Amino acid sequence: MKRALLLPLLGVLAACGTDVAQNVPVPTTQPQQVTTTTSAAPTVPPVPQPAKDGTCPYLATAFVAEANGQRVPKVKLSTDEPHPACFFYANATEVQLTVRVYVGDERVAKTIVNEAAPDGSQPANSPTGWSGGYVSNNSGVVYAVAKSDAAVVVTSNQKQSIKARRIAEEAIKGLKL
Repeated sequence: MKRALLLPLLGVLAACGTDVAQNVPVPTTQPQQVTTTTSAAPTVPPVPQPAKDGTCPYLATAFVAEANGQRVPKVKLSTDEPHPACFFYANATEVQLTVRVYVGDERVAKTIVNEAAPDGSQPANSPTGWSGGYVSNNSGVVYAVAKSDAAVVVTSNQKQSIKARRIAEEAIKGLKL
């Protein structure tokens, strides 16, 4: 008896469910889609590594030796194009000075400088029109400046920022940036 009552009740419920679904109004307008665009964060190239012996194309070895105050027995270059990073050695294994050059996206140039000389570093604004900062610590000094889409970062084992600044100025002049 229970089954006999239960089956018709299920049929009524199923019919009600169908009616309810059919009576639901269909929206006449589609919801608007909002498209937001975000510019991707600039991709900073990896820190250059010495790859091959050579002569720095934008900075004379004799100038570096005089400005940094150390003899330069060896120079190595990175594989970066069109401006390789230059590594000036104090002896067979110790790098005394590195010059990193970037030309491309303005945001990347600023990011490179900010990574090298972060907030709290001393302000740097030489040569004229360039800006960035310098940081001196027990292992030496970093002088990093950017202008438009270019960045130059000089890392020296000397603690005097004037040495790194002079080398940055000479590199920028040699690069014609």
